[in-house]
Amino acid sequence: MKLGQTKTAVLSGAAAEIVEVQADIGQGLPGVHMTGRVDAVMKEARDRIRAAITNSKRPWPQGRIILGLAPADIPKTGSGADLALAVAVMAAEGKVSARHLGHTLFLGELSLDGRLRPVRGVLPAVVAAKNCGLTHVVVPVENVREAALVPGMDVGGAADLVSVLDWLDGHRILDNVGPGIGTADAPATTDLADVVGQDEARYALEIAAAGAHHLLLTGPPGIGKTMLAKRLPGILPPLTESEALEVTTIHSIAGTLSDHDPLIDRAPFIAPHHSTSVAALTGGGSPMPRPGAASRAHRGVLFLDECAELGPKVLESLRTPLEDGSIRVLRVGGFVKFPARFQLVLAANPCPCAPANDVDCVCSPTVRRKYLGRLSGPLMDRVDIRVRMDPPGAVALRSEEPESSAVVRERVLAARSAARERWAAHGWQANSEVPGPVLRREYRLSPAVLRPVELFLRDGRITARGADRALRLAWTLSDLRGAEMPSETDVAQALMFRDRGYG
Repeated sequence: MKLGQTKTAVLSGAAAEIVEVQADIGQGLPGVHMTGRVDAVMKEARDRIRAAITNSKRPWPQGRIILGLAPADIPKTGSGADLALAVAVMAAEGKVSARHLGHTLFLGELSLDGRLRPVRGVLPAVVAAKNCGLTHVVVPVENVREAALVPGMDVGGAADLVSVLDWLDGHRILDNVGPGIGTADAPATTDLADVVGQDEARYALEIAAAGAHHLLLTGPPGIGKTMLAKRLPGILPPLTESEALEVTTIHSIAGTLSDHDPLIDRAPFIAPHHSTSVAALTGGGSPMPRPGAASRAHRGVLFLDECAELGPKVLESLRTPLEDGSIRVLRVGGFVKFPARFQLVLAANPCPCAPANDVDCVCSPTVRRKYLGRLSGPLMDRVDIRVRMDPPGAVALRSEEPESSAVVRERVLAARSAARERWAAHGWQANSEVPGPVLRREYRLSPAVLRPVELFLRDGRITARGADRALRLAWTLSDLRGAEMPSETDVAQALMFRDRGYG
């Protein structure tokens, strides 16, 4: 009996699991059998690795081959284990040296001619390998830059199976830089200076950025709702090192990383179409779910244009992540949890006909109420800022150039810094993350400052949750002013932002 062992990794939600691959060559009729709760794609690896080995001018072992992936109870999906399976077979046959096998992670899909194809989820796999004490990782050459984001790991990139086998025998050094990829075209710059005549909406965007608050923009088409939303990431602070790795991991699992620069160090902007489904928004797939648009917007902006056109179930699926900052998805293949702490920006027309001028609307009052009424009360209760945008006048279009994103970003960074310093003992980064009980007990404002909230609660204009969110917004307004605590004016203004632009 001959036995070869290697290690690979499989995705499990927003992380990866290290899997031990074993190849046993015994007596019996020639054939390949695979165990370990593998999906259909991984079962097809039996044919891929055989063709890749023989086309690489290496003999295929004669005998009964059993391929086992342990732990056996973990669902294993995808084609990333192809390379580890092929190396394990060669090790069982005694055709390669075993000196690197014990501390090396192998990832990559094999083509029938032996070439290595890139796979998704390399970053979380390398992180899991480092946590398990492995020191080397071999990946397709296209994935080298992504794997190299994890410090302290010896990364090698290979173009084909022959290169990996030669490296194991000590006849080759694997690439640790990656392919020469030309500089990608820089994304088109978007600046707040492009938006004119919408002072209130611009100020609302600044407040939203300063406190990580959710925002609703309503108004006729062509008024600038999408322009404003696209410029929100430009005034947000850059991601920290840990946040960048967290966001990059999600996009690695989703397979949406850039080839030339895989590290995502700026707030992502995700804008799904209004016909998107619940699974596309929150995550789905079989047998193991992949991150949806909400998770890919983690630490960034989720923009839902024409939000009133989305299905009720799609909109309501956002209620839990807006509160918890995570999404739990249950499928037949297992239960996974994806991070989803994003800023939600909603944009909607005031009615279905959506004329450029409101006086030209042909919709009845009932139709208009029902249209934005698709945004349920519980969902809108979680949106801190609501702005009704009106067409700018001719004077506004001829006015001086508005402030640029760079100028606004400086104020946002100062407000964020003040909030981060205030909540440092609790670990919160922005005012929107602070629980209501903390604001009411540890940072309680004076009765005079809270008078507007009491009036709104007495009149039934806000809920208890709405009151907590208004207080968070008031702290952000205070930070933008450079004050130590909110004033009664800040609280009143926060309530006004929650009471406008909807319905």
